[in-house]
Amino acid sequence: MCKYVVFDLEMCNVPYSVRKGTGFIPMETIQIGAVLVDEKLEIIDEFSTYVSPEKGWIDSKIHRLTGISNEDISGAPAFKEAITSFFNWIPKDAKMVSWSDSDEIQIRSELTNKNIEIAGLDDIFDGLIDCQKAFGERIHVERSYGLKDALCVADIIYEDGLHNGLVDAYNTALLFIKMEREPVLRLNSYYKNILMDEEEEESRCSSTLESLFSNLDLSGIAVA
Repeated sequence: MCKYVVFDLEMCNVPYSVRKGTGFIPMETIQIGAVLVDEKLEIIDEFSTYVSPEKGWIDSKIHRLTGISNEDISGAPAFKEAITSFFNWIPKDAKMVSWSDSDEIQIRSELTNKNIEIAGLDDIFDGLIDCQKAFGERIHVERSYGLKDALCVADIIYEDGLHNGLVDAYNTALLFIKMEREPVLRLNSYYKNILMDEEEEESRCSSTLESLFSNLDLSGIAVA
């Protein structure tokens, strides 16, 4: 068994008028949040820092979504300093976990765009566990759940404050730990019934289509 680092980023938009013609990235990181899960699947440490963007700023929409203000990021470390501190905090034997792979993509994109080199970056993200994908596979659905909905389906009482990097990392860790501990994932009974109904409906549709095609006489149809 190993340790796990469950992490989450919050980002702001870089206006098109600012990045037009420069090739600058469309979003910048404004917060890095993470929790450390030990070999016993217990949360034992946390990491959180605001990040000062170079060209983006927090508009009213991002402020409402995240609760982060421009005052919060004023005087915060730049991305290079913040991401270096985060990577230095990660134990060498830890696996990375996130809700989808979008945060890894953002980190790599921002590092490249800002000409920042991190030694061993591929090793850090090697074997990244996409908790969103893993959850979908565990409950046998193809659509991608949002974190809040997944927590409800999994019957987890979660920490309030979604879209705060540290809170989202903590809540993702709760779901990840539950999936690791339960070979058969126990779900909220209400949502479990909905999923069962959806599976039955898909099965009925599939059976109906099979019956329809099996009864068609295609012998007279010419094949080009």
